[in-house]
Amino acid sequence: MLDVETDAYIHCVSAFVKLAQSEYQLLVEVIPEHHQKKTFDSLIQDALEGLMLEGENIVSAARKAIVRHDFSAVLAIFPILRHLKQTKPEFDQVLQGTAASTKNKLPGLITSMETVGAKALEDFADNIKNDPDKEYNMPKDGTVHELTSNAILFLQQLLDFQETAGAMLASQVLGDTYNIPLDPRETSSSATSYSSEFSRRLLSTYICKVLGNLQLNLLSKSKVYEDPALSAIFLHNNYNYILKALEKSELIQLVAVTQKTAERSYREHIEQQIQTYQRSWLKVTDYITEKNLPVFQPGVKLRDKERQVIKERFKGFNDGLEELCKIQKAWAIPDTEQRDKIRQAQKHIVKETYGAFLHRYGSVPFTKNPEKYIKYHVEQVGDMIDRLFDTSA
Repeated sequence: MLDVETDAYIHCVSAFVKLAQSEYQLLVEVIPEHHQKKTFDSLIQDALEGLMLEGENIVSAARKAIVRHDFSAVLAIFPILRHLKQTKPEFDQVLQGTAASTKNKLPGLITSMETVGAKALEDFADNIKNDPDKEYNMPKDGTVHELTSNAILFLQQLLDFQETAGAMLASQVLGDTYNIPLDPRETSSSATSYSSEFSRRLLSTYICKVLGNLQLNLLSKSKVYEDPALSAIFLHNNYNYILKALEKSELIQLVAVTQKTAERSYREHIEQQIQTYQRSWLKVTDYITEKNLPVFQPGVKLRDKERQVIKERFKGFNDGLEELCKIQKAWAIPDTEQRDKIRQAQKHIVKETYGAFLHRYGSVPFTKNPEKYIKYHVEQVGDMIDRLFDTSA
């Protein structure tokens, strides 16, 4: 419905200009010159008033949408505002000679739309920062949070209206807010028209602010998880989603206007979370590493204490492996490439450690029931890790 209303209003604006131009040409032929401007002013009032009223209704609807935190609905004013600015020269020309109150109607509507648009942008950034950490709203499998996908979608939609959004921010003189100094060469004498380069930098800083707020909120949300490894998977998924979304669109170029290292920074964050996740496997591999294992001479009978240590190590590894595989199988990594990368890295570490342990102790007579302790071949361990992050496996 919003798209239909927006489209209809844009056509009405264009139609008003065309009809007003046509009306004036006809009027010039039938009305004496000294009455033309005043007569024209009177003739167009009803249509202009109706057009402005409809515009103010759209602004009012946008304000209500902001209160509801329905920021996507506010985007309806962006194409309208862009069209009003594009049409303004024709508007100004056709309204030449009319009363000041008539001439000021369109600039007044443009100002209202820019104000409400800037308000929506600022409130959206604040909403991303302050979205509460509701436990029931957190994905149990650590996948991408709804807040992340909504934030990225909104920023991607802004790409279609870069100049309009940048001008909205600039019109509210938000340079001070973002610590961007105003250069006299970047502003016109009207003090409301900014260079496209300045608007682009301002929009870049705004997008970086939203992404920064999102990152802080995600960090806060990740603390809801009791398991640090699941917390790491959650942050990994969200950071990876953000980076991929930035790279697939022009957003990465916009971000780079004011933050050259943003891409590298996200890659580092992703890698940090992978390393944090991998630490969850230490409690499994610690059982079978070289430290604290008995050293024995070939052919020398093992003491009871040494046999018991080896049994405990096998049992600890088996139990830990089964428990982690059961838990982490239910977690999610939507990105296939990342999922395979994490599995392969973990598989390599665990198989190598287990293989060395099995080679050293697999043939040692530490028990009368070896099948009770040597439950898995090296390849079986690899197969189990291959089924992580896959509830269907």
